[in-house]
Formats: sequence, C-alpha cells, structure tokens
Amino acid sequence: MATYAVGDIQGCNDEFQALLGHIGFSSERDRLILIGDLVNRGPDSLAVLRWAYRQRAAVEVVLGNHDLHLLAVAAGKAKLKGKDTCDDVLAAEDRELLLDWLRQQRLLLTLDDYALVHAGILPCWELAEAQVLCAEVEAELRGKAYRDLLGNMYGNSPRTWSPRLQGYERWRLIINACTRMRLVNADGALDFEFKGEPADIPSGLMPWFAWPGRPVERHTVVFGHWSALGLRLEPQLIALDTGCIWGRQLTAVRLEDRRVFQIPSQQPARLGAD
Repeated sequence: MATYAVGDIQGCNDEFQALLGHIGFSSERDRLILIGDLVNRGPDSLAVLRWAYRQRAAVEVVLGNHDLHLLAVAAGKAKLKGKDTCDDVLAAEDRELLLDWLRQQRLLLTLDDYALVHAGILPCWELAEAQVLCAEVEAELRGKAYRDLLGNMYGNSPRTWSPRLQGYERWRLIINACTRMRLVNADGALDFEFKGEPADIPSGLMPWFAWPGRPVERHTVVFGHWSALGLRLEPQLIALDTGCIWGRQLTAVRLEDRRVFQIPSQQPARLGAD
C-alpha cells in the first residue's frame, strides 16, 4: 500500500490518467490525495471529477480555490469568468451528485506526519488551531446554509487573522489562507496581488512558509496552488503545483519515501497563475 499526493490537476485529465498509470495506482491497494484545484482552466474537468467520485473509497480531496469557485457558480452565487472551463460539469446530468460529493471534502487533512492543504497554513496558526478553524468552514460548507457561505467567500478582506473575527469575515479569511495564499508581510497579513516567481517577490513580503514567527511543527505541509514556485521538497515542506495547466508537468509524490513522479503536460506552454 502506498499513499500518493497529486498537485493541481485543473481539468487536465489525460495527464492525470497518464500519471496514475506511471505510479501504478490501484484503488484496491493505494491511497490518493488530491491537493485541490481538480477543475477549471483545463479541457476535461468533468472527467477528473467523475474519476475521483468513482474511486472515492481510495481518494481524498482538499479543496482549492477553483473547486470552491465551481461550487459557487453551481449554487448561483458567482458567474463563470472568461478563462473558466467548467461548462461541462455544469451541464452534466450527474452534476448534483458530483458537486454534492465535492462539497463534502476537506480544507485541511492531516495524515501521519503530513498536513495537506491547497495553498498553505496561515503562518500565525499552530496546526491544531488550523484544524479547528478549517473544521468550522467544512461544517458550514456541508450544512444547509452552504450557498450563503459560497456567496460570501469572495473578497480580500480581512487580511489579518484575529480570533475575534466572526461569521463570514472569519470564514472568508480561513478560506483565503487555505486556498489562495502565497505571500504575507512581516505582520503575517495576507497579500493577494503577487503571483510570480519567488525571485521577484516585492520587498516587505515573503512566502507564507518563510514567516519568521511560524510555529515549528513535526508535520510536513504538502500544498499546491503556486505554480511559479514549482516542485520543492524540504524537510517540512512539499510544494506540488508544477504548472500542468501552463504546459509544464503534473506531479505526484509518494509520501512514504517522498519519491517524485511526473508526467509532461499536453497543454500549450504559457505563463500564468491563479
């Protein structure tokens, strides 16, 4: 039995299936964790969702910003953007089955010595605190008022965490940290403007994982979202978004030994970030 984590698929189903073949994945033997952004911008989001749903006994998902955006559009709380490619999901006869399953997924998953999340863990949070806060949002997303949550999750404020935050402001910051974060400033406040290469980070900002006050944890954080960061394997950090949608690679790591597996993208080579 092996456990694999896979970076941002974003509807690139051909590459995803090739990667599964490359690692020899078996749903009867192995475990697969998808690090968010299963859908959008690529050519076949519906096929990715259908495969994950069929194999759900062996598959776990942490939600990404594109997954949540799809849920919001389906709930009538947002509109598709110009580059979105989720029409196939929205028009599918089994959309409610697939989207209801997607809505049940996690923001943060802990497994042995790993913590898996789409974008990162707000650096002022200890892991135990992050688990409790993410559970709040997960419960709301699974509840009867989930449409209201999806309609109120958009926006860049607040940027700084306070335990006094309540309601949608509180949940919006939790969602933004877990699904959109790349950089913070010296005070730990979120920055949403920069999406580029680490060498070009503006003065006064830093990657969330480089914040000097970040608690030391035994868990290694596994995340995606930042395609310009690329593959990184460090003692307490594994970054897996290698820009398949931008024409680079789709990446998996086997958590037991940190062996990396990659498949080249079939998408046109281009620059970009979401």
